[in-house]
Amino acid sequence: METALSFVVGCLFAVALYLLLSKHIIRMLLGVVLLGNAVNILIFTAGRVSSVAPPLVPEGAKAPLDAVANPLPQALILTAIVISFSFFAFLLVLAYRAYQDLGTDDTDEMRVAEPENDGLPPLGY
Repeated sequence: METALSFVVGCLFAVALYLLLSKHIIRMLLGVVLLGNAVNILIFTAGRVSSVAPPLVPEGAKAPLDAVANPLPQALILTAIVISFSFFAFLLVLAYRAYQDLGTDDTDEMRVAEPENDGLPPLGY
């Protein structure tokens, strides 16, 4: 199971990197989402996937009696999901506002600071 999840993580990282290198903003946003999911699955895989008992300590004992699941990766993934969703929502609003102002989602056409028809900047001072 861990081998299959490792393969999935590698594929998700590759697709996310490909989408992040695109020149369209929407593809970049999808790349950010896939990158966040890849990191979550990586943390989950690093915490060892196994079907053991939940991490509960019986009354009167100081430690669990049997092998238990590791709660740390689960807590990290839960926090990462919340952070990645809020980051995606922020980027989605930012991309929407850029599309409203500039009329395009192509990064090559987003030339507010250096319009194409203004010519070259001064070469010497």
